Amino acid sequence: MQISEVRIKLMNDPHERLLAFCSITFDVSFVIRDLKIIQGAKGAFVAMPSRKLMDRCPKCHTKNHLRASFCNQCGVRLDENRADKDDAGRARLYADIAHPINSDCRELIQEEVLKAYEEERVSAQQDGYVCRYDDFGEEDYARLGPYEEDYDDTPQVQTARSESASIRKNGQVFRIDAAEEKSEAQRPHHSAADQPAADKVASNKNQAGSQGDSFGSGIV
Repeated sequence: MQISEVRIKLMNDPHERLLAFCSITFDVSFVIRDLKIIQGAKGAFVAMPSRKLMDRCPKCHTKNHLRASFCNQCGVRLDENRADKDDAGRARLYADIAHPINSDCRELIQEEVLKAYEEERVSAQQDGYVCRYDDFGEEDYARLGPYEEDYDDTPQVQTARSESASIRKNGQVFRIDAAEEKSEAQRPHHSAADQPAADKVASNKNQAGSQGDSFGSGIV
């Protein structure tokens, strides 16, 4: 078995341990993707593609990652230390999807991948460099929906007094009014001048009472 091709995708963050992604092709027939080149304490090494290990919630039976503190479905609290431990006492949180089963194959993969990584770093410094790693457009920006293409969130109109603004969306202009001024917002619906005076109300009551007492007088 021979490694016929290695493709590298360099990472641009010098502060991260992840140096690159890569894919390898065996005998021009079989491809394994998403291998990682990671900077370790003793130098760079190749990590096989892996997946997160999960278990099921005992209440709703939904799958959750072993590090999850709560169920993603029902919200019940889960034990954070429920994952199995390896010989070094580290939690087993990931499982390799594809991996070599002997040391000779592992050394062959690591040697070829790290060699291609160094060559890719040199090529990346040249003009017109194009990465050959196929990421299926995962680094591209998504297209906007039909109602978002004409959206412009830049304020078009703004005045100092009202601080109102407008935005343009789908060819129409929508006005956004600021909140009322503090003096106007705190002003009561009715002022004291609109309320009847206390003595006027009292006189009206007395007048109504006097009319009630004289009702029917003079009738024989």
